[in-house]
Amino acid sequence: MIARKEYLDTLISFRDKKLIKVVTGIRRCGKSTLLELYQDYLRGDGVAEEQIIVVNLEEGEHEDIETSKHLYAYVKERLLPEKKMYIFLDEVQRVDEFQKAVDSLYIKKNCDVYITGSNAHLLSSELATFLSGRYVEIKMLPLSFKEYVSAFPEDTNIDRLYGDYVLNSSFPYALEFQKPKDRRLYLQGIFDTIVLKDIVTRRKFPDIEMLRSVVRFMFHNIGNICSTKSISDTMTSAGRKISVHTVESYLSALTDSFILYRIGRYDVKGKQHLKTGDKYYAADIGLRYALLGTKKADEGHILENIVFLELIRRGYEIYIGKVGSTEVDFVVVGDEGEEYYQVAYTVIDTDGKILKRELAPLEAIKDHNPKYLLTMDHTPLTSHNGIKQLNVLDWLMQ
Repeated sequence: MIARKEYLDTLISFRDKKLIKVVTGIRRCGKSTLLELYQDYLRGDGVAEEQIIVVNLEEGEHEDIETSKHLYAYVKERLLPEKKMYIFLDEVQRVDEFQKAVDSLYIKKNCDVYITGSNAHLLSSELATFLSGRYVEIKMLPLSFKEYVSAFPEDTNIDRLYGDYVLNSSFPYALEFQKPKDRRLYLQGIFDTIVLKDIVTRRKFPDIEMLRSVVRFMFHNIGNICSTKSISDTMTSAGRKISVHTVESYLSALTDSFILYRIGRYDVKGKQHLKTGDKYYAADIGLRYALLGTKKADEGHILENIVFLELIRRGYEIYIGKVGSTEVDFVVVGDEGEEYYQVAYTVIDTDGKILKRELAPLEAIKDHNPKYLLTMDHTPLTSHNGIKQLNVLDWLMQ
């Protein structure tokens, strides 16, 4: 079991704080395992077994818990009035009006409540409305590259591990499969579960195959600017007629289920958010390969996707940067202010044109915020007029 240290440390830092701890993320990213690791921590810190109540709402033994009243009654029966209680509700969105039960438990002075969910719409709209100001959201992703590397001997070639990471998937349990066929079946199972349970059942979409087609289209176009109109036009011209409204509904459902992430554009010079020109990235590149195959994969956009996910893990607010007629891959906002990132698989060529092209958007930004060029090239740490060129694998391992 890979220790998800950063997420675990976050949970520990919020222990006994009067907030509901909400862990969100795509199915099978490790939310349940994280709760198990945290429960082990509590036991090691002197918390007795009877003070820990675990309700996994995907397990058959809890299939009779269908409403908030059922859930509250189940937990209340197990509360010890004179003891601090730690309550874990896994995949809570399966319970009708779950937020009422969560709120009733939250207001009890001796209850520390932790919940997980695989649907952003449930946990951002319903919780935000009903439990405003009373919860903290911990956004969980599949394994980072650094976490993935930790599962292998220290002398394993880092470049080979990167190739395995993007091809074999960052879902934790995918490490258990040695045969590519078995791993592909596992990933297809995750995808089908998300489509059927988290999207089709909730949204009542009638055309599953059209939804699959939209996912394939988006996976083909990660890192490309996509509008709902362009998606609709392209798919219609290819013989899959779909309206702009339907595309919008599907994309909303796909981002709600964390299979896709949307990023908007930001005018760096004008300091304003732009309404058009969104990009989408996949939660896991291995899932993309499982659905599309490995042919004709754009290595640059794949690397860009990996960097985007890592920036999310590091807690940044992320945008695409528009700089005049050029574009910076990522403008990020963190505790220390703005930073700029350009990502290229390589900038090595015979005449230096690639390097010049990748540096141009960063050089056009005249402020003094940190600027980075991340590549797979194994070159010494280099600075181009203040723009730091880093090996992206070294950066991912920081």
